[in-house]
Amino acid sequence: MVNLVELQKPLIHFLLKRAGLRQHAVEIEPGTIVSFWVPKEKVPKKKGTVNEVVPEGKSDIAASKDKTGKNEKEKPAVVLVHGFAAEGIITWQFQIGILAKQYAVYVPDLLFFGGSTSTSTDRSPAFQAQCLLTALERLGVEACTVVGFSYGGMVAFKMAEAKPDLVRNLVVSGSVIAMTDSITDESLERLGFASSAELLLPESVKGLKALLSVATYGNLWFPDRLHNDYLKVMFSNRKERAELLEGLVISNKDAVVPALTQRILLLWGENDNIFNIELAKNMKEKLGEKTTLQAIKKAGHLAHLERPCVYNRLLKEFLARIHAEPSQK
Repeated sequence: MVNLVELQKPLIHFLLKRAGLRQHAVEIEPGTIVSFWVPKEKVPKKKGTVNEVVPEGKSDIAASKDKTGKNEKEKPAVVLVHGFAAEGIITWQFQIGILAKQYAVYVPDLLFFGGSTSTSTDRSPAFQAQCLLTALERLGVEACTVVGFSYGGMVAFKMAEAKPDLVRNLVVSGSVIAMTDSITDESLERLGFASSAELLLPESVKGLKALLSVATYGNLWFPDRLHNDYLKVMFSNRKERAELLEGLVISNKDAVVPALTQRILLLWGENDNIFNIELAKNMKEKLGEKTTLQAIKKAGHLAHLERPCVYNRLLKEFLARIHAEPSQK
């Protein structure tokens, strides 16, 4: 029987190509490959587009040119980093096409999602962040805004901390700087789950429905067959992903708020049950005056999917504002 979720991928791929993106993979180190959707003009000009490696510190990317042969102005780069329940293009399916009109959009799959793999035993968000940073540099990206959702938000914070000259601005939705013991225990107790794996790695239709019920504001109804198809497609690499969840939690005493210099937008579903709005308000205060918080009414953890028009408008307003400002260091 045809998997309905798998069936939609060719359509999404077609729409991405119409928006000017192409699939490409970068080898970070032997055994570690990060899969991306990138602007077609940014794919290294070599035979083939997948598993091509650009030597570190070099770019084989030609500047795009207009019909007169003159170099066009580079579009600002925006990197969309997905959460734990789906790969990049599924997570950001309502954002990519809208942003691609004005921005050079990069959509990676984190390790053990989509086409990204690694033989490394490192399961920390810092390792995920370093892999993305290395890949972006090899693709010729010199400055970008990173948009991170949930697990991807934690990776985005690590990226911003490690390479502020590359990650100039940050947008984070439904996430925290670090997943501490206290945040984990409080969230699981409040939501009624025994572990993060039980919440984020459902093994049955009942478990997936439970995840969706806490992740959304409204009651989304899908037939059981669609839930089954989603489980088969989106929850692969279970062993590695369970290890990612274990590597995510740190002790309260090890939690440190980094001194980030970037402009940061916390873009939140007002009714987020997983990382509630109070966590966002507290994080805003800790991050300082360059951080703003905007809440989306009648939206939960999946605000970018539940209310994409509002989410996209607020995201585009932030991007337009920061790129209208004088050049940032």
